[in-house]
Amino acid sequence: MKKAELLSLLNQMTLEEKIYQLVQLDGGLYSENAAITGPKAKLGISDDVIHNMGSIFNVLGANELRKIQEEHLENSANKIPLLFCADVIYGYKTVLPIPLSYACSWNPDLVKNGLEMVAKETAVAGVHGVFSPVADLVRDPRWGRVMESTGEDAYLNSVFAKAAVEGLQGDLDLRHVASCVKHFAAYGAPEAGREYNTVDMSERRLRQDYLPAYKAAVDAGCKMVMTSFNTVDGIPVSGNKRLLRDLLRGEWGFDGVTISDYAAIKELVYHGYAEDEDHAAKLGIEAGVDFDMKTSVYANHLKALVENNEIDEKLIDEAVLRVLNLKNELGLFKDPFRGADAKIEKEVLYSEENRKVARSLAQESIVLLKNENQVLPLNKNKKIALIGPYANETSLNGLWAFFADKSKVTTLKLAMENKFGENVSYAHGCDIVDDFSLLGDFGFMVQEKLEKRDAKTDLAEALEIAKDADTIVVALGEHTFQSGEAASRTDLSVNEIQIQLLDELAKLNKPIVCVLFNGRPLVLDGILDKVDALVEAWFPGTEGALAITDILSGDVNPSGKLTLSFPINVGQIPVYYNEFKTGRPIVGSGHSSKFVSKYLDIGNEPRYPFGYGLSYTEFEYSDIQLNSNTFKSGSSIKAIVTVKNKGNVKGKETVQLYIQDITGSVVRPVKELKGFKKVDLEPQEARSVEFILTEKDLKFFTKDMQYKAEKGKFKLFIGRNSKDVKEVAFEFISEELA
Repeated sequence: MKKAELLSLLNQMTLEEKIYQLVQLDGGLYSENAAITGPKAKLGISDDVIHNMGSIFNVLGANELRKIQEEHLENSANKIPLLFCADVIYGYKTVLPIPLSYACSWNPDLVKNGLEMVAKETAVAGVHGVFSPVADLVRDPRWGRVMESTGEDAYLNSVFAKAAVEGLQGDLDLRHVASCVKHFAAYGAPEAGREYNTVDMSERRLRQDYLPAYKAAVDAGCKMVMTSFNTVDGIPVSGNKRLLRDLLRGEWGFDGVTISDYAAIKELVYHGYAEDEDHAAKLGIEAGVDFDMKTSVYANHLKALVENNEIDEKLIDEAVLRVLNLKNELGLFKDPFRGADAKIEKEVLYSEENRKVARSLAQESIVLLKNENQVLPLNKNKKIALIGPYANETSLNGLWAFFADKSKVTTLKLAMENKFGENVSYAHGCDIVDDFSLLGDFGFMVQEKLEKRDAKTDLAEALEIAKDADTIVVALGEHTFQSGEAASRTDLSVNEIQIQLLDELAKLNKPIVCVLFNGRPLVLDGILDKVDALVEAWFPGTEGALAITDILSGDVNPSGKLTLSFPINVGQIPVYYNEFKTGRPIVGSGHSSKFVSKYLDIGNEPRYPFGYGLSYTEFEYSDIQLNSNTFKSGSSIKAIVTVKNKGNVKGKETVQLYIQDITGSVVRPVKELKGFKKVDLEPQEARSVEFILTEKDLKFFTKDMQYKAEKGKFKLFIGRNSKDVKEVAFEFISEELA
């Protein structure tokens, strides 16, 4: 349709029909008992709302969606197709590693390819839009949804947000879907890391650190933005006109569709920001929220607000036109089913090609944290005891992949047996937790009954096979429900029952390799001192176990680098690489060691810093060469470093560039990532790696909240992680001094 036709359609709709286009409800409405005990009764909505609503979410499958769309078009007064959306974050059927994991690849092109695969699977299943990517910056691993984030750095998060939108949307053909960036804004900074909690920060920090990744997704053309549950500066985002209208639409120019997170409009009442649902509806539409997800607030209250002249109908018209425009961009007025085909769906889902994409990304996302005495890679001719609650487990997808079939996931046991043959023996070892009540109640997400095993029997079996092995591989970690939404934790250790298993295995004095499965950085006390090698596998997805085995065997050299620092203990949190300078640093302040910024009982540094990750080879960095020690506005400076693979195996190294602004009108961070390049080097190969730094890379929000670069001296760092770097100095000079 042309714009004039969309306007004509809008003008022929009644007020009620327009309002219903702004309602997004879930697929439970189409179950047989929906009217009696289901969502319809709970929400208090009429058949008229259902027949004319704008969107449905979390129903997938080509045949099912075609059926629902056909029924909807028969009942719809204006024959406007439904928009089908879904909580597909990092995989529908073929599941990628969780975002916190795939970010550790430092390979945005590979991530883009992976999410293009996800889009293809989702599109053939009939879905038009997905609630992804998550662009929340996170510096507190107590927050469960850190697993959906790409880490602690604004620059890196922006790179991945752009890659994700481009992968999911492409040119919006029938094998791509509309992307919805979330959770706008600053959802990853809840106080105390507690889910749904208050967010309170300065305008400068919000703009400098927490907004850039959302902005990158908007600039990349994302079609939807989801509002977050939290407050920002005391105002819940779903009623926050300054963020949604003034900044998102006005300042950034976003003209797509905004969606409240699950029931967030209604929650304006619980926040104490709205008096009642009438007031919540008014605040939501005035703030600029187009879709009311999973409540009847818009459906049951907007009409009276218009009729009583409490809001202008123009606000509703604008929102509806944005919804109609999205449906038009997706081609739904030409083909309401958007090519959904059960035959093609069957061919695409879990295809060999899709699995290869997932395996490749998982290989580059695994981070080797420790490898003493080169215990890895494993000797294929030695006996291996594979032990632990994740050794023979199919729950490797993480929480937000609940559409996937776990039976399609290869276990680590099977993958290792295929790789190492009869040299592998297996024992369960112990349960993941000693008390399943710690996992909370996830209702429909629980796919199996959780039953305790006999701990003594498990331990005895584990010790028996371990005694006969040359090397022990122990697979430990968090339960799926211990990370993700509503899974904030104050204790970031693996459960004590797993530590007890490791204690007993360590008494055998044999090499131990620990493979960790988790959705967040963990406190590693009780693990690190007992293992020779530590492999951070995260929740690696459908092909994750195969990728892990590729790493353990040495068929693939690990190249993952952390994008979120690992704390030594919870008391350090938040601990992140780009903290602000302090007037009393540990080194160089001139004060005694007592009166500096530090803890009495532990160091300031994390266990493993941002950008950290080991390889089976060693990379050597030359000193940094600059083409000039000064540059001015409109020009640039070139930094070159030579990286050499000193080992005898091929490897990939992520070369990272950081800067430090020595003096600013406001205090600046100790380091800021400004570039990275991943290079693939043969044994003994050396390569020159070049970076171009421009004025844009020096910009920040100044004392007067202007986004600009200030003249002055800088340090430039290049290295293998945020701590292990080479250093040079340069100066940015004004036009007058040039």
